[in-house]
Amino acid sequence: MAFQIPIATSRSITGVPTGRLGVWWIIASEVVIFGGLLASFLMYRLQHGDEWAQQAAQTKLWCGSLNTFVLLTSSYFVVLAHKAAGEKKLDEAYKYIWWTIIGGGIFMCVKFYEYTSKIFPHWYGSDHDPVTITSSVFWAFYFIATAIHGFHVLCGMIIMAIIAHDVRKGEFLHRVENIGIYWHFVDLVWIFLFPLFYIASGL
Repeated sequence: MAFQIPIATSRSITGVPTGRLGVWWIIASEVVIFGGLLASFLMYRLQHGDEWAQQAAQTKLWCGSLNTFVLLTSSYFVVLAHKAAGEKKLDEAYKYIWWTIIGGGIFMCVKFYEYTSKIFPHWYGSDHDPVTITSSVFWAFYFIATAIHGFHVLCGMIIMAIIAHDVRKGEFLHRVENIGIYWHFVDLVWIFLFPLFYIASGL
């Protein structure tokens, strides 16, 4: 018996494809999580001016800047992947999806360096005291917010790898748009995290 696509994935009473609607529901729930976290950070920031500015100065601005560039570039690649999928150019869509995944991988590598340089400074020949999630309220916010965001980047990479496999076979091409929406959201969250932790908090 041939596999039948569940009807829930092929029509929607709302007039919006079910997959796309599902992605928007996920994003709405994520907005609540990140919105609450960032709002709490801002309220604490107003009460710890100079203290938090000194701690924020210890973040690596070049790491944040590089990751911002990488994520913005990867979002451009996922747009190209969506365009190619819409034109049934499967090889191009596959290629651009993997360029997006590579961008996510670079982001995670930079974040790994950033974390380890704080937690294990002796690995890099530095003599400053280790900085962890328990070091202060600022660093608790920093590690929690960036770790949750990094987890979302990792999940997006895994999903894109699965979608790329299907795209190469010409199957479920609409999923390229869905993962693109998710990836743009991940990018947008970083656009907020970057100035808050790397720029504004140090002023």
